[in-house]
This record gives sequence, structure tokens and C-alpha cells, in this order.
Amino acid sequence: MTLVAHLAELRTRVGRSLLAVLLATAVAFWWYEHGLGDFIRAPYCGLPDELRYSDADGGCGLLITDVFGGALIRLKISFIVGIVLSAPAWLFQLWRFVTPGLERDEKLYGIGFAAASSGLFALGSALAYVSLAAGLRLLLGLAGDGVVVALTAQDYIGFVISLLLAFGVSFELPLVAVMLNLAGVLSYAALSGARRWIFFLTIVFAAFVTPTQDPFTMLVMAAPMVLLFETAIQIARLVDRRRARRAATEGFSDLADDEASPLDTAPSALDDLLVPTGRRAELHPPAGPADLERRTR
Repeated sequence: MTLVAHLAELRTRVGRSLLAVLLATAVAFWWYEHGLGDFIRAPYCGLPDELRYSDADGGCGLLITDVFGGALIRLKISFIVGIVLSAPAWLFQLWRFVTPGLERDEKLYGIGFAAASSGLFALGSALAYVSLAAGLRLLLGLAGDGVVVALTAQDYIGFVISLLLAFGVSFELPLVAVMLNLAGVLSYAALSGARRWIFFLTIVFAAFVTPTQDPFTMLVMAAPMVLLFETAIQIARLVDRRRARRAATEGFSDLADDEASPLDTAPSALDDLLVPTGRRAELHPPAGPADLERRTR
């Protein structure tokens, strides 16, 4: 394809992706009044009455301090949920644009990494949502007695989104280690030797990334990440073992990268002559020119 043809196809793929996001955003905008808003407010509204704002009837709610705050919050949530709901559509368009330039093995790796990254992001976001209520209870409880915490909708929604993204993106880091190992950049020996530093830096990373900055949420993020990194190290061990076995079979494992393999360039002798006879191929010993001409006829 020419450059113009590539750009035309890119425009088509991007247009279809944006259309899918727009339709999914419209669905999420309608869904907001039919359960989506309650789902987002559930961790906050599930707190004890003394830790959250409640009206005269005991109902739970978030505060809005400006005229357009409610509309902007609903649009923001609808757009984010729309991107998530339309992910299969725009990922498919991206895949269709990239696939023609990939080899068969690269396609298989691409499908595997796409599925694994989506699953890890969903796992991290789900874990963040589950731990959200406990983190809020711990943080809001530090205000002490006699203090009513009334969160605004902007602050709460921003906090929830940042927590979900932090957990989701953090769970992708072990997958990056596996990708580097498969590419031959990062070996099992290097990962195994740096295991303690990896675990320590994972805990430090969780302490800085978590928006709540409380020990509970930090441990909730760090513990699964440590397990995922250990899984990545074991996967690297299996990959390097298979790579070493393949290199030993080829017999060139002891050669340097800039050293030529000791191939025998001398022509081999023709011990037998393969002569087709009908549907079968028979092996005959070498013959003279007359015998050869008679057999080939």
C-alpha cells in the first residue's frame, strides 16, 4: 500500500473507533440514571452515617458546588465508561490496521499480550473498587468525632477514577517484564538476581501511586503486584530454559554473537540417484550415461 492508502485506512479505522466510543458514551449517559451512578457512589454511601454526609431522611449524596457541576460529572463518567465499553470495537480496529504488517508469530504474541493486558487491567480495577470502601473508612475516620465529612462530586469522582487507573496500570508492569524477556532483553538470571530489589521497589511504587496514601490500600496494591512479578520471573525461567535447549540442539550456543557458525561449505557426494517411476520414486545406484538415458526414458 502507498502512504496515502495507509493514511486513508487509518482515517477509516479512527472514524469507526470514535463512532463506537460515541455510541457507548450515549449508552453510559442513559445508564447513569439506571444504576451506574449508584454503583459509583456505593463505596461512599456504604460508610457509617458519622463518616459521610446524609440528608434529613438519611439518604446519601455528594455535593455539587457549581451550576454545571452535575452535567460535567455525568459527561465525564459517561465518557470514561464509554471508552471501557467500546474497548473491543476500537481495539479490533487497531488490530485490523496493525495486523497486515505482522508475521504469524507476532500476531500470536499480539493476541496473547492484548488478552493478558486487558485481564490484568480489569483485575486491578476490580481490586481497587473492592478496597475503596475500606480505604475511605480509614481515611475519613482519621478526622475524629464531631466532624462531618461532606465530599463534593468532583473530588470523589476524581479520587475513584485515579484509584482505578492506578491499580489497573500498575498490574501491567509484570507483563512488561515478560515482554522484555521474550524479546531477549531481560533474562531470568537478571530478574532472579534482582528479586529482592523488585519486591522492595514494588512496595515503594505502591506507596507513591496510591491516591489514598494509607497503608491498607498500599498493601492491597503491593501484595498482588509482588505475586504477579514472581509469576513473571517463573515465566522468564521457563522461556530461558526452552531457549537454551533450542540453542543446545542447534549446536551454536558456545559461539559469540559476532562469530560465524562452522558450516561445511564443501559439496556432498551424490551416492544415489533418485529416478521417478510413475507415482513412486525409487533409489538406484549411479549408472553410466547409456544406462541413465535408458532409465530416464
